[in-house]
Amino acid sequence: MAAELRTHRGNVRRENEDAAFMDARRGVFAVADGMGGHQAGEVASRIAVDAVRRMARSGEPAGIAPMTRAVRAAHEEIVAHAQAHPECAGMGTTLTAMWYAGGRFVYIAHVGDSRIYRLRDGRLQQITQDHSLVEELVLAGLITREEARVHPRRNIITRALGTEGDNAPDMLAADVRPGDVWLLCTDGLSSMVDDVRISRALLALPPERAADELVRLALSAGGRDNVTVIVATLDGEGEPWNRD
Repeated sequence: MAAELRTHRGNVRRENEDAAFMDARRGVFAVADGMGGHQAGEVASRIAVDAVRRMARSGEPAGIAPMTRAVRAAHEEIVAHAQAHPECAGMGTTLTAMWYAGGRFVYIAHVGDSRIYRLRDGRLQQITQDHSLVEELVLAGLITREEARVHPRRNIITRALGTEGDNAPDMLAADVRPGDVWLLCTDGLSSMVDDVRISRALLALPPERAADELVRLALSAGGRDNVTVIVATLDGEGEPWNRD
């Protein structure tokens, strides 16, 4: 198995409010995109990935229940931190995490507009669904996917950890096959680079070079946001991660 993580603050932002975690041995991967003034977004995203890190190191087997508990803990810790630190009021974060379950499945927990893609047999598929205003407009048939990419309110998300309202994660299971390539990313990639160019990079390059190339593409397109990517591939024997 090969997996690579890259993160960059981009060309515009002074700080990197993304956070990410990768434990290839346990098959756990996560990206988070924080929001909030005075670097509070950086705090929120770090709290979220720390909750995933604890889950990965708990020794529990992969499953929906521990992932749900980890997301709930992340939300509660972000809220508590904001209450104790007024300068962090209003902070929140996306969180998109994937855990290999053994056999032929991964479990996914997802809140916000960071994404998981799967490249299989040359076809790139977005596995998660964005929790965003423009996604709701697309699903309602009010705008097209192309219009959503340039919509002036495309950065408004409808779910985030640490915020009031709906912050429940989507809990998913997706099948795994040898040869699959998995991509976790924040919207610093997906908002700057279209699926065609993402697919070309994943098809043409091994994980370490693909991760570098995806960040380069985001920066070349303007790099208006922080960008974080994790690229993971499965080997031909059907064992995606080296497990104890």
